[in-house]
Amino acid sequence: MLEVCVEDLHGIDTAITGGAGRIELCAALAVGGLTPPASLIRAAVSATAGRTGIPALPVHLLARPREGGFVYSRREQAMIADDIRTAAEAGLAGIVIGALDATHRLDLPVLAAWIAHARALGTARGYPLSLTLHRAFDLCADLPAALEAAVSLGFDRILTSGGVPKAVDGVAMLGDLHRRAAGRIVILAGSGVSPATLPAILKSGVHEVHASCRVASETATDPAELRFGFAAAERSVTDRDTVDRLARMMAGHLTLE
Repeated sequence: MLEVCVEDLHGIDTAITGGAGRIELCAALAVGGLTPPASLIRAAVSATAGRTGIPALPVHLLARPREGGFVYSRREQAMIADDIRTAAEAGLAGIVIGALDATHRLDLPVLAAWIAHARALGTARGYPLSLTLHRAFDLCADLPAALEAAVSLGFDRILTSGGVPKAVDGVAMLGDLHRRAAGRIVILAGSGVSPATLPAILKSGVHEVHASCRVASETATDPAELRFGFAAAERSVTDRDTVDRLARMMAGHLTLE
């Protein structure tokens, strides 16, 4: 399974045509991703809808209200709960959430409340929301203990780079987490996943990877836009060839097993 994280219409279309197995929908990938706007959510639903109206390609919503850490105030917790409702009512397949307490442990009461909320919304609509614990997990002081907590909470998968900034440098921990998971929860390897790093990451035993598949944009930026601060000097876009290469490498790995 190749999950591609995208932040705009181009990314959605590129993930679809390139052969992604799932989309994580977000905004502001430059800061690790934030909750996307409702208009982009509707666009993703429309782009991925099958003939019956049910999404042919699963889309998971990242619910993260701001950049920075993952200790959330009550008002921020309410915002994330509202994002979960938005995902359910839009017909998305899943949500991506995470929260920590001040001691760098998973915030179990907050996560349990969000999961109960997600389950109730899934029951109301007739099919469940898939639950992914995002890379707040990587900031936990004890990753194996955090994995057990995620299992107990009922998460379906954990997005992780193995407790280091890039997954290729966390292969040993990814392998350990995959073995500890023992089929109870999926380890989704992410951060710095590329055609060059994928073979080493797959040796950890993981079967799901998460990648932005972005390359530097070749489109020249208007100098006036730069001068006014309306555009960044360097920007990246989702690359179809990268999505395609990763998807084919994942498919080839599956047939070799």
